[in-house]
Amino acid sequence: MHPLTHARRTARGHRLRLLAAATAALLATACSGAAAPSGGGGGAAAAPPGKADTLTVTVYSKFNSREYDVVTKALNKLRDKYPNIEVKHEGNQDDDKITQSIRGANPPDVAISFYTDNLGVWCANGSFQDLQPYIDRDRIDLNQIPKAVRDYTVYQGKRCAMPMLADVYGLYYNTDMFAKAGITAPPRNTTELFEDTKKLTQFNPDGSIKVAGFIPSMPFYANQAQYWAPNFGATYFGLDGKSHLADSLAWQAMFQFQKQLVDFYGGHDKVEKFKSGLGDEYSADQGFQAGKLAMAYDGEYRDAFIKDQVPTLKFATAPAPVLDSLSAQYGGGFTTGTIIAIPKGAKNPAAAWELIKQVTLDTGTLIDLANGLKNVPSTTASLTDPKLDADPQFKTFLDIYASGKLVANPPSPIGDAHLKVVNDFAERWQAGAVPDLTAGLKQVDAQINDALAQKPPGG
Repeated sequence: MHPLTHARRTARGHRLRLLAAATAALLATACSGAAAPSGGGGGAAAAPPGKADTLTVTVYSKFNSREYDVVTKALNKLRDKYPNIEVKHEGNQDDDKITQSIRGANPPDVAISFYTDNLGVWCANGSFQDLQPYIDRDRIDLNQIPKAVRDYTVYQGKRCAMPMLADVYGLYYNTDMFAKAGITAPPRNTTELFEDTKKLTQFNPDGSIKVAGFIPSMPFYANQAQYWAPNFGATYFGLDGKSHLADSLAWQAMFQFQKQLVDFYGGHDKVEKFKSGLGDEYSADQGFQAGKLAMAYDGEYRDAFIKDQVPTLKFATAPAPVLDSLSAQYGGGFTTGTIIAIPKGAKNPAAAWELIKQVTLDTGTLIDLANGLKNVPSTTASLTDPKLDADPQFKTFLDIYASGKLVANPPSPIGDAHLKVVNDFAERWQAGAVPDLTAGLKQVDAQINDALAQKPPGG
């Protein structure tokens, strides 16, 4: 197996830092009104291209290297139906470049993004076209896609994107360490997670951490607040659309659990010292892969990294543990994914829609993408296709995806700004810099609500 391309995973894992410029550009676009060049994007669906039509569909994505080749091959399957349509796939095009192309009235026909967090801005400011007229015309049954995944491609009732592939998050655990500690099953709730953490953790003679049962640091690796939140039933916005973390028992429980873990290890400084010795998230000596973490939250793609980089590691996967009072939610988890859309002003919207249908709804194409990229295919039919590569560790994530208990971040008119605020708070809280949890969360609410109040008109 060739090494997997790290760029996409790294970008997603560190989205809070890397997306700042892109989000700012999106918001600036909305303020300037420059996101709506003429041409394309009307209320009616463009007529399907004729079989003999000769044209080129341009696609922007951030895929590169090996993953670029996998996606290009899948995109080119459109030619089985439309042999005269050429697909021009331009990789290494991030969200900022997509936005700039729309503002400059020279967009691609199809835009692929790894970041669902920007969808609310794109929908609200008209950067992405409404796909509902095409869905209605072609009588597409969207129920073949799980509700949480359908929801993160819609903003305020407007479907301006389709889900292409999904990432699903769960628990990885070292089976050799579990056996040595006498643990016979993965934890199902946070009480069990804490008790297992105590059994699995090893300290050096000087009291420093040798092996951590489960690391509490946020943001670090896949320990992002948004990935933890579903396990505690925590949500960001109330019915009034405003942030409500301070009066949420779920957020209180989540941060208290984090503090409980930090205190068990002897404080923030000891955790930070241990963390500093862990490898990069996508290197072979990543903490879990190197045997420094007995348990870790991560996405389905970690399965492929382990098999490629440390094939001798004995591990298994399970759904993430949930708050004790949420036992009915066990088996679900957080999901996000790649989205695909028709930008405002696209020259060939009809052909663009045919391409989008190909890579989001055609089972054969989805299987090719899922097997090549090691992601979860987006339709329920593709989950059970015999051609899907699904070892027991990967199948856990397919089961989570099909559980009916998926949770995704709701599209927001401020992009990922609220996620950054919460993760910044989590970092200060675990460092002991926030003496009063409720007061600290009230400040988080104020920051997020200020951002919402300043959002551009129409956003």
